[in-house]
Amino acid sequence: MIAKAVTLGGLMLATSLAPAFAQETGVRIVMGEDVDLLEPCMSTQSTIGAVLLQNVSETLTYLDVGGGTGLQPKLAESWEQQADGSWRFKLRQGVSFSDGSGFDAKDVKHSFDRAMSDQITCEVKRYFGGMTVNAEVVDDYTIDFKADPVQPILPLLLSLLSIVPEETPVEFTREPIGTGPFVLKEWTPSQQIVLGQRDGYWGEKPAVTSATYVFRADPAVRAAMVATDEADIAPSIAALDATNPETDFSYLDSETIYIRLDHSMPPVNDIRVRKALNMAIDREAFIGTLLPEGTLLATALFPPPTLGWNKDVQVWKYDPEGAKKLLDEAKADGVPVDTKLTLVARNANFPNITEVMEAIQQQLQEVGFNVDLQFYEIAEFQKLYSKPYPTDRGPMMATAMHDNSKGDPSFTMFFKYASEGLQSGISDPKVDDLITRASAATGEERAKLWSELQAYLHDDVVADVLLFHSVRFARVAPRLSWRPNMSTTSSLPLGEIGFK
Repeated sequence: MIAKAVTLGGLMLATSLAPAFAQETGVRIVMGEDVDLLEPCMSTQSTIGAVLLQNVSETLTYLDVGGGTGLQPKLAESWEQQADGSWRFKLRQGVSFSDGSGFDAKDVKHSFDRAMSDQITCEVKRYFGGMTVNAEVVDDYTIDFKADPVQPILPLLLSLLSIVPEETPVEFTREPIGTGPFVLKEWTPSQQIVLGQRDGYWGEKPAVTSATYVFRADPAVRAAMVATDEADIAPSIAALDATNPETDFSYLDSETIYIRLDHSMPPVNDIRVRKALNMAIDREAFIGTLLPEGTLLATALFPPPTLGWNKDVQVWKYDPEGAKKLLDEAKADGVPVDTKLTLVARNANFPNITEVMEAIQQQLQEVGFNVDLQFYEIAEFQKLYSKPYPTDRGPMMATAMHDNSKGDPSFTMFFKYASEGLQSGISDPKVDDLITRASAATGEERAKLWSELQAYLHDDVVADVLLFHSVRFARVAPRLSWRPNMSTTSSLPLGEIGFK
C-alpha cells in the first residue's frame, strides 16, 4: 500500500510538473493580427512571415538585421556573379525537408517558378517586378539565376524566396513543408498556431522546442498577457503600456505608415487635391500623443538608413488654409472635390490605429473633404489594396504599413509606384524609367537615381500621403534572452531566442 501511494504520488508530481517543464523550453507569442494563410510564398506578408520565415520555411540567403552582419548564407552556401551578369548559387548539401525528402537545385527552381506563376498569387512576386528572371539548374547543388535587366542585388532579393519541395502543387497550401527547424503541429484559425521542433534539421538545434501563437487585437491585452505569464513575447504593444524597463523595449521599425492614393479617379487625379490631402494633416500632433516619441515623419516609403535616402526632401507642412484654397481652385475648374472619398484601413494594423485614423478623417473633413472611414480584416483589406482593384470601388484611399528592412529602395519602388506595380496607384513614364535605371545601376549611380526618384514622387507627382516611420514597443518575458529589432515585425526566427 505504501509503495502504491509513493508511486501514485510520484505520478501526480510528474503530471503537475509536465506543463511547467514544457513551458521552460516552449515560447508563447501573442500577435495583434490573425493569420489568414500559412503559405510559404506569402511569407513577405508580415503576419505570415512572423510565423513561417526561418522557422518552417528557409531561404537561399538571409539578411541579418539584428546581428548587423549583412547578407548571410542559408540554403545557399555561396554565390557569385558570372561574366554575363547572372548569379550562380552553390547550395548546401545534406539538407532535408520536414517531409523527409532531400533538398536540391530542382526544389529551388520549382520554388521560384511557383512563386512567379500566374496560377497562384504569391506576394513575393511583387519584389521581382520590372524584370525577367529565369532559374536554370546546373547540377544537383548548383543553380543560376539570370535577370533581364541585370540585377546587382539579386542575392538580396532571394532572401525573400521561401524554398518548398519540388512536389509542392502550384496552389496555396495549408500544410507548409520546409527545411527549417520547426514544423506546423496545429492551426486553429482565429485561435492559435503551434510549431514544434523537428528531428533531422541540418543546422544548429534551437533552444526553443515549441512555439504557440495566439492573437489579441488590443495591445493592452497583449502587454498584460506577458505581465501575467500567459505569454512570453508581445512583438507590438502600445507605448502607453511600455512601463517596465525590465521587460519593455522600443525599437526602430522598418514599417512606414502611409495612405496610398488612386490617381486614376477624380478628384484625386488632380494634383491640387493630392497636395491638399497632404497639407490638411497635422503629422506633428500625433507624436507623443497617439504615436510614441521617436516616431519619424516620412518623406519616403522606406526608412532613412536606406540607400539613396534624399535628406533634402521636406515633410509637407500642416497648412489647412492652404489646403482649403487649393480645393476652392480645383472646384472652380470643375473638379468634383465634394465626391466621397473612402478611407480604408486594417483592423489592429498598429497600436492606436482607430484613434489615428479617426483624427485624420476629422482633419480632412475640416478643410472640406468628404471622407468615409472603413476598417477591414486583413483578407478583405488585401482585395482593396492589391491589383486587380475592385471595378466598383469609387475613389479610395488605402492606409497601410510598408516594410522595407533590406536597405535598398528596390524592395519598395516597383510594386508601390511602377505603372504595373501590384499596389501602385500611379502611372508615370518618368517614374517607370527611373525605377528601371536605378534597379540596374550600382554604387553611387544607383544611390543617385533612387534619390532623384524619391524627390520626384514626393514633390512633383505627390504620389501618396506619407505619414510616419514608426517606432514600436515589445514586451518580453524576463526568462528569455531575446530583443526585438527592425525586422521583428516581418520575421521572428525562433532560433534566435534563448533562455536565461
